[in-house]
Amino acid sequence: MTDLVVHPQAAPLVGSVPVPSDKSIAHRALLLSAIAHGTSRLRRFAGGEDHASTAQALRALGVRIEETGSGRERELQVHGVGLFGLTEPKAPLDCGNSGTTMRLLAGLLAPQPFAATLVGDASLMRRPMMRIVEPLVLRGAPIAGAAAEGRRYVGRDGRAVADCTAPLRLAGLAEGAFLGPLEYALPVASAQVKSALLLSGLYAHGATHLSEPTLSRDHTERLLLSLGVPLRTVGPVVELDPAGWSGQLPAFDAEVPGDISAAAFLLVAAQGVPGSNVVVRRVGINRTRTGLLDMARDMGAAIRVDPVGDEIGEPIGDMFATSAELRGTRVGGELVARAIDEIPIFCVLAARAHGETTISDAGELRVKESDRIAAMVEVLRAFGVACDERPDGMQVQGRVGPLDAAEVHSRGDHRVAMAAAVLALSAAGPSRIHDVDCIATSFPRFVGTMRALGARIDVERT
Repeated sequence: MTDLVVHPQAAPLVGSVPVPSDKSIAHRALLLSAIAHGTSRLRRFAGGEDHASTAQALRALGVRIEETGSGRERELQVHGVGLFGLTEPKAPLDCGNSGTTMRLLAGLLAPQPFAATLVGDASLMRRPMMRIVEPLVLRGAPIAGAAAEGRRYVGRDGRAVADCTAPLRLAGLAEGAFLGPLEYALPVASAQVKSALLLSGLYAHGATHLSEPTLSRDHTERLLLSLGVPLRTVGPVVELDPAGWSGQLPAFDAEVPGDISAAAFLLVAAQGVPGSNVVVRRVGINRTRTGLLDMARDMGAAIRVDPVGDEIGEPIGDMFATSAELRGTRVGGELVARAIDEIPIFCVLAARAHGETTISDAGELRVKESDRIAAMVEVLRAFGVACDERPDGMQVQGRVGPLDAAEVHSRGDHRVAMAAAVLALSAAGPSRIHDVDCIATSFPRFVGTMRALGARIDVERT
């Protein structure tokens, strides 16, 4: 097990740095290039362990993927097998810690004529999966999960039923069978569920019509549209009707934007260290992902974005952050939905602001890699920040002076570990974060990047 020892930041954080590939976009680019016709090039594919899980699963399904370069300059060449070219895996497909891998693969495998089983690490095997199983079954997919005792799922009709977890088992469609049309209102906005259903819709006989309570990230829709798939979107409503479509996805050449979720840790770190001046280069700035920027600006954060182009339908920009005095705020609703992965690092902004910050409508955080609401309340309190836990969020009383030095545990959650490390920069003495190997899930070079900006962080094996 690995720990981080983070020392108080005595000098400004300064520098211009890259971040890993956007996790969400990279997963989708991998999956769609695998079922495209021809060889696709995915440039600047500096991914983490979650991306490796998706790539390894695709290899097990008969897709050849070659890698060249390293770090931010890593490139993948994906030799697509076409819509119907995947082959039966010889063993269960291991999705590691990646919920995106498991849920999107479920959508891609549901229409296939062969059986497959999806498994993951201990954390992923506990995460709720009925949200994906229910709509796939409604359109005729032979998929089932393991019973999750004591946990309930409230479906689209408002009825509470027993939830399920991995392993997800797909029996394979019978010869001559196909998935049917689907009209489905997602009970909770979810890009993973929406994307899985759209992937299954590529194979369906009939349209896929989906609606969400609020618009979740739309990377799948943008990429499908860029590849010529007949898709229509109006706000939180999307329809895919394959009638008249050729059924072929063209190979593509794309640079994967930097991950705004990774950039968020660096931008927030700059806010709390006087004199800091941090630049993060070529980051995806899709509006469905920029909720943290809006929340931070409401608090008085000094963050600027300069657009520099677009790729596969995704806008890209350079981000500039300097230190600033922050004030408490209230966030919830659509804004939280656009920043659901960034709430742990937003808690750091709240901890360093003047006054009180209230986070609501964030109940989805209870079923991430950890219970992120409970985990971040525990972290904040360890650093001497007063906060109250709520069912769907928390209330944080900001503390402007030096924080207490702390010893905290990541709970195996990469975003909790990195948020704690950023918070520790403002402590009165060295702080220790236990079990940080999970950071490799999304930001393998997090410590090196922070050091490049001037942070003093020691890595200790225990």
